[in-house]
Amino acid sequence: MEAVTTILRRELAGYFATPVAYVFIVIYLVMNGVFTFYLGGFFERGLADLEPFFRFHPWLYLFLVPAISMRLWAEERRAGTIELLLTLPVTTGQAVLGKFLAAWLFLGLALLLTVPIWVTVNYLGDPDNGVILAAYAGSWLMAGGMLAIGSCMSAVTRSQVIAFILSVAACFVFLLSGLPMVMNVFSGWAPQFLLDGIASLSFLSHYSDISRGVIDLRDLVYFVLVAGFWLLANVIVLELRKAD
Repeated sequence: MEAVTTILRRELAGYFATPVAYVFIVIYLVMNGVFTFYLGGFFERGLADLEPFFRFHPWLYLFLVPAISMRLWAEERRAGTIELLLTLPVTTGQAVLGKFLAAWLFLGLALLLTVPIWVTVNYLGDPDNGVILAAYAGSWLMAGGMLAIGSCMSAVTRSQVIAFILSVAACFVFLLSGLPMVMNVFSGWAPQFLLDGIASLSFLSHYSDISRGVIDLRDLVYFVLVAGFWLLANVIVLELRKAD
C-alpha cells in the first residue's frame, strides 16, 4: 500500500497545484445550489429533508465526474509521462488504484463542502439525520462507480475530449438501464433473467434506495463490484497499451 499511498498523495497534490480543483469545486457547489433551491424547490416544499439536494446528484455527476476522470490517463498518454510513471517501482494495478483513490477523495472533499446545507435543514426543522448520512454515503459510492468507468475510458485514448464523451455515454447507459425507455427495448423478446440483469445495473435504482435510508448489502456490493470491474478493465487496457 505504500506505493498506492505515494501515488495518491502525488495525484491529490496535483489537483490543487492548478486551478482545476478550485474551478471544479466552485462549479459543483453552484450547480448543487441551483438544482436544490430552484429546480428542487427546497424552501417551497416546506419539508425538513434533503431530498431535493440528493435527487439531482446522478445527473450532476453524469457530467462533472467525467470532467475529473478524463485527465487521469489521457493526459499522461498525451504528455508521454505514462511511460515514466509505469517505469517506477509500482505495478499497473497500484498506479490505477492510487489515481482512482486520489480522484475519489477529491470528489469526497467536494461533497463534504456541501455540509452547510445539512446544518441549514437541521436549523429549519427536525430531519432524519440517519437518512441524510446514508444519502451522502450513497452519493459518494455512486461517484466512485462513475469515476472508475471514466478512468477506464481515459486509458483508452490520448484525447481528453474523447475520454469525456466516452465516459458520459457509458455512465448514461448505467443510469438509464433500469428505466422503462430502456427496458421496453428488450421486454418484447428478451428472457426474464436478462431483463432482471439489465435492470439491476441501474445506478439510479441502487442509489435511490440508499438515499431513502435503506442500507441494503446488495446495493453496497453493486457499487463495489462496478468500481472493481472497471478498475480491472483499466489495468488490462494499460497493460495492452504497454505491450504496443
